[in-house]
Formats: sequence, structure tokens, C-alpha cells
Amino acid sequence: MPPVEIYTTPFCGYCHMAKRLLKGKGIAFSETNVLLNPSLRIVMAQRAGGRRSVPQIFIGQTHVGGCDELYALERAGKLDAMLAT
Repeated sequence: MPPVEIYTTPFCGYCHMAKRLLKGKGIAFSETNVLLNPSLRIVMAQRAGGRRSVPQIFIGQTHVGGCDELYALERAGKLDAMLAT
């Protein structure tokens, strides 16, 4: 399974929803809190094509997007396939 990374802030409801989906599927992920470290948000934005909102989610080297995109992948039955590669 490729590594899953999620950039978050503690008070973001969408971050919590994305993490809940991943945890519910038993997917291990690393979480980077960008709230108190502006340099981490810059790194996140560079990796995410300029997107500065959280969450930003990566599966391996693929930028998934945010919470809405993660749930769309799940609804379309594509998330499991991405995680299996």
C-alpha cells in the first residue's frame, strides 16, 4: 500500500471527516498539522498545485485533493484501487 499523507489543522471539520473515512477503512496515514508552522503550509501548497486549504491528501505521489475529492473517490469505487497499487 502506498503511503497516505494528510495535511490538516485541528479545528477543520473537513479534516476530521477525511480522517474518519480513512480510519474507518483501516488505512494508516501520516498527518501533518500546518496550523502553527507556516513553512509546512508552503510545502503543502507546493505539493498541492497551489491549494492552501486543508485537508490536502496524498496517496503515494498522487495528490488526491481535499475531503470532497476523497469521498468522491470512495463513492466511485476508486479509492481502494488507488490504495492497492
